[in-house]
Amino acid sequence: MANSRSGDSVTDRIVRIISAFDGAHPSLPVATLARRADLPLSTAHRLVSELLRHGLLQKQAGGDVRPGMRLWELASRSSPAGDLKAVAMPFMEDIQAVVRQHTQLSVLRDDEVLFIERLSSRGSVLNHAKVAGRLPLHVSSSGMVMMAHSPRHVQEAYLARASGQGSAPPPEELRRQWAVMRQYGAASLPGIVVAETTGIAVPVFNASGMALAAIGVVVPTGEENISATVPALMTAARGISRGLGILPPGFPIE
Repeated sequence: MANSRSGDSVTDRIVRIISAFDGAHPSLPVATLARRADLPLSTAHRLVSELLRHGLLQKQAGGDVRPGMRLWELASRSSPAGDLKAVAMPFMEDIQAVVRQHTQLSVLRDDEVLFIERLSSRGSVLNHAKVAGRLPLHVSSSGMVMMAHSPRHVQEAYLARASGQGSAPPPEELRRQWAVMRQYGAASLPGIVVAETTGIAVPVFNASGMALAAIGVVVPTGEENISATVPALMTAARGISRGLGILPPGFPIE
């Protein structure tokens, strides 16, 4: 793509437009969209018109725009996340049938946890994780257990970035927590996001023994039953790895 006069490409601008939508802003007026995407209003109107024409955005009755059905359709085709979800779903359903709260599948993206799927029961505890939504790595049991089972250089790069943000725990504390999680094979974080809930997660390993994803639950604090939940999650994680063709039958991961 040819660069615009401000130095960014048309692709950059389109990505910023699409990225401006989130769980708190599922639809936006074009003027607000332009501001969130850091675009001149005239440019935003032009690009939005093109995206509407291709079905990547759709216009609502009041004039706001939102991501279009075709965007979802294209993103769903041959998606690695879709493959992971398809393999993981039977194992997640088994876990959910037991915990009857929240069972979720996630991956790491850009120092955050991206949730691929979540199963929830009626009357379950509050859970801020949403499908296709993100949480900071350090507040999520899934994020922490994936980073604990990531290569050392990935951990150190994250610590270098996080140390300047002020919201994450100090590097030495994160290293200590990751060491415990590696030894135990799971992460349990009580009351971090919601005071009354506990997140428990284990890694889904790739062929190199590093975390590819995480499967976890969110349950009421005091009802964790960690001694039963963690082995069940580990069994599910091994099943997911085998279903993805990563592990041969009977391959042990400690």
